[in-house]
Amino acid sequence: MKKTLTLLILISLFSIGINAQESTETKKEIDPSNPTNLYTQLNGSLEYQDGKNANLFGLRVNVQYAFNPDNLMLVELPFLYNDATSKTGIGDMRVRYFHVAKKGITKSFIAIVPFVDVSIPIGSYENGLGTSSWSLAGGVVGGFIVSPKLSLFPGISYVHITKQNTDIIPEAFKYSSNGIGLQFNASYKFSKNTFMFINPTPTFLSTNGTWKTFWSGDLNLNHIVTPNKFKVNAGWSPNFTTELHIFKIGATLFI
Repeated sequence: MKKTLTLLILISLFSIGINAQESTETKKEIDPSNPTNLYTQLNGSLEYQDGKNANLFGLRVNVQYAFNPDNLMLVELPFLYNDATSKTGIGDMRVRYFHVAKKGITKSFIAIVPFVDVSIPIGSYENGLGTSSWSLAGGVVGGFIVSPKLSLFPGISYVHITKQNTDIIPEAFKYSSNGIGLQFNASYKFSKNTFMFINPTPTFLSTNGTWKTFWSGDLNLNHIVTPNKFKVNAGWSPNFTTELHIFKIGATLFI
């Protein structure tokens, strides 16, 4: 029943996008290949997590609301099944806020965007669906135009991860972590309607005085089906340090 519901939600998103009428759209055509452009949108994706000790799969819903062209809030919630515990439920929630502090600094330097990124541990750690830790990050992203096809959006953030809040882990082995997160996001346009994000995201964390580097990233291919209304995407998010690979296919409805 849960798998059927997931497929129906994704099919509904596709149907809405395909039947959207471009002729009723009077506003300027949007450009989602630039992540510093902020748009209200609904995202849904089917997701498979290939982990070292367990596999998870399900649906991830992401709602983004642009208060205006310079301020946006994102709320993300996954609904997952863990094959090692045979449990289904909600995973950890993610909330992000972006503010475009500056636009058009020069012809090539197009934006400065501070952000806050919070992961809320509402998923069950006991069922293998959550981390039991809060993750708090604050930083800034810059936007740079290299060529008509290639844009770069590097960023840096301070990261704090709280101690685990679960009785499964003994108190003596619970530690908080602090460090720096980097992103090197590149956006490449193959055509007007097809583009790709390539985003290495290494994180350097100190836990109980020991530093560790987490090598991770995102690869996301997007195709606009109906301009200003609907796009589809497929992605791969590896974390080579923890041996986790996330594969996803989804759709976005711009509102």
